[in-house]
Parts: sequence; structure tokens; C-alpha cells
Amino acid sequence: MSGHSKWSSIKHKKAATDAKRGKLFTKLARDVTMAARSGADPDMNPALRLAIQKARDSNMPNANIGRAIQRAVGGGDGAMLEEITYEGYAPGGTAVLIQAITDNRNRTVADIRATLTRGGGAMAESGAVAWQFDLRGLIAVEVGEADPDEIQLVAIEAGADDVSADDDIVEVITDPGDLEAVRATLTEGGFQVNSSEIAQIPKTRITPADNVAGQALRLLDALDELDDVSRVYSNVDFSDEVLAAGGLAG
Repeated sequence: MSGHSKWSSIKHKKAATDAKRGKLFTKLARDVTMAARSGADPDMNPALRLAIQKARDSNMPNANIGRAIQRAVGGGDGAMLEEITYEGYAPGGTAVLIQAITDNRNRTVADIRATLTRGGGAMAESGAVAWQFDLRGLIAVEVGEADPDEIQLVAIEAGADDVSADDDIVEVITDPGDLEAVRATLTEGGFQVNSSEIAQIPKTRITPADNVAGQALRLLDALDELDDVSRVYSNVDFSDEVLAAGGLAG
């Protein structure tokens, strides 16, 4: 499992168990509202289906999900939201993609620019970074008492393109169109799926010196904490030592 994916997985796990849950629910609700603008019926709207599943993976109550959908169909502030992707550089020239959902793009870009600058990074022009990533399906499976090799075999047979594992998580990469089917097969096989989403996966990963990687980790954390930011992607491959030093040991 890549260091950046491990960072994402650990952040997700910690947010689901500590005081940051309320902030996480707010961001997930915006994801649901944004997706529901293309149709409030999840059976007819794959993006909404995925957003609802992601919210449920984080134990977001159904009532919250219902209100988020209603914001989209009922007008009001839900109709003002827009999704924007920003590109930037972290320390060491590593690539960062920042997805935001906002009702005020001027506020959002100012917050992102200031955070990048404080963290030793910089904004990038449109297209300067995005080409380094591919849009893929990403599933995180908890190993638990299961055999990691069996999880990987089932995933590949279900149509996964790539599978990797560490001690406690198996990361499954799929074509975006196969994400739901592969997840369903894993769930039906009795495996614990922690999360699944359409994600920006770096084509290649960079392993900078630990001091530079530590600076990049702090910057990604700061970006992830911004209210309007829904997702942060990077091509940095963080070592276990860097993650542990940043308080994100798995």
C-alpha cells in the first residue's frame, strides 16, 4: 500500500473515531448534496450512490444523508455549491490535487493559496499537475482475521486492476466503472470494506527525504483541515517513519 494511501486511510479512521467527526460529516454532506444535484434517486445516479456509500462508511446517520439530498432538490444554499479542483506543489516539488466544494470560490482559493504558501508549497497553473494522476476506483479492505492473499485473489477475480497490501489494509484499484461491482463482490465474500471512492491516483510516486516528506505531510494535513476542501491527493510516498513522526501511525 502506498504511503499516501496509508495517510488517507489513517486520516479517515481517526476522523471517524475522534472529535473531528462533526467536521467530516459536514464535508460528506456537501459531497452528497453536490452529487444529488444531478438527480435525487441513487438508483439512477451513480455519483449519488457513491457519495451515500462513502457517508455510510463513516457512520453518518441516514437523517443527515436525507437532509443533504434535500438541500440539492429543495434549492437554497445547496444550489449555490460548485466543485472545483485546484493544483499545487508541496515541498520538494511534489504534486498536489485539491478538490473543493464551495459557495464562494474567492474565499476558497485564497484559503488554499495561503495554506500552500505557509506550508512551503505553491499554487500551480491549471494542467501543470493533473496529468500526473489518473481517475480510478479505490477500495480499502480491512484485513482483520482474513487472509490478505484471499482478499487479493477475490478482488482480482472480480475485475480489480491492481491490489497491494500492508499489515492491516488491502488497497484495491479498479476501473471507475467497476468500483461498485468489485466492492459488492468483496462484501459478499465476507470481507470488511472500510471505504470505496473514485479517486485521483498518481501515475508514479515520489519518495523524498524524510525532512521534506514531513513538511509535505504537514501541508497535506493543513489543506485537509480547510472547511471547503473535500479531498487532497498527492504523489508523495510517505514512509511509516514519517507518518509516525506526524502522529499518524497506523
